Amino acid sequence: MTRGNQRELARQKNAKKQNEQTKGKRNEDGLSAAARKQRDAEIMQQKQKKANEKVEPKSK
Repeated sequence: MTRGNQRELARQKNAKKQNEQTKGKRNEDGLSAAARKQRDAEIMQQKQKKANEKVEPKSK
């Protein structure tokens, strides 16, 4: 019988841990999937541009 109690306590502990991990994060930023994809693409393009600018001066 104690085995079932241990499982239940472990489930409660894990649920509490998961809740605390996501407490400060925003799960949904209010954007549609397409808008999120567009935003992420723009961010990645900016990062790639910066990376290319760092590489070019070294190669000259």
